[in-house]
Amino acid sequence: MGTGIEIVHGFPHVETVRAAITALYKRLSYDTVHSFELSVPPSDVAFSDEENPYLGVQRVAGAMVRHLRLPDARMIVSFRDMRHAGSVELAAGPEYFIELNSRFKTHRRDIGAALSHEVMHVYLHRLGLAFPGTRDNEILTDTAAAYLGAGWLLLDAYRESSVSTQKLGYLTPEEFGYVIAKRALAFGEDPAPWFTSPQAYEVYVKGLAEARRDGRRPPLAAAGRLGRHRYARDRRAVRDARGGAPPAGRDYAFEGHDPLRVSFPCPTCHQRIRVPVRGKVRARCGLCRTVLECDT
Repeated sequence: MGTGIEIVHGFPHVETVRAAITALYKRLSYDTVHSFELSVPPSDVAFSDEENPYLGVQRVAGAMVRHLRLPDARMIVSFRDMRHAGSVELAAGPEYFIELNSRFKTHRRDIGAALSHEVMHVYLHRLGLAFPGTRDNEILTDTAAAYLGAGWLLLDAYRESSVSTQKLGYLTPEEFGYVIAKRALAFGEDPAPWFTSPQAYEVYVKGLAEARRDGRRPPLAAAGRLGRHRYARDRRAVRDARGGAPPAGRDYAFEGHDPLRVSFPCPTCHQRIRVPVRGKVRARCGLCRTVLECDT
């Protein structure tokens, strides 16, 4: 669950996160992904101290079901003492049994965050979309929740001070910020006003900076001077047959000889794109439909 623990920071799972975004576009299609243009609004998950916790948790679960368009799925939610924030029984449906940590009966502001993760498990289960291994599958679940408009709640549940710490989900705070920023850039939605946790906003800004860097890597025309210089040097080495591939750590790779082509990840969905090496080129990602200005 992540209360009172040392919280890992940075982007240690970013490659799995990027693979999860690609998998969402492949499994759902561009049109379906963009049907989640609006996030879950804060008003749908607000929880007052006076509200009955058992009735309230069903109300919030219902909001998640409606957001994910699971009208024939019924969430039966209960509380019990457990180590993790929650768990869900993934069966054939239409009823799914979710258990939340009993601490949420008194810490109600984060019920929406916990449910966003558990209901997303149901959504992905019904899609038949999963990654091998528990860790990677949980990262997929967090990424899908954030990218499809419910996971900003998971980031807002992050709080860290000298007195106490809390983090829900498997992504680091910065990785949550990164996915939510990727969504913001793709959909033109600004989630910043929704954050009630100051630390959540801070790491969202860090995630946004990382997401913007995805759009400034060569051979994209927006690449910085140093990146363009390295790219030109690597291209020259390949053309002069002094080296077969760029050094490790490059996102791009050169292929073939006549014509020479370069492949690189789309900055939106991370599907690899291949274009000819012939100067300025405009490319369109076939998966997420992003139009890219390249200088190859």
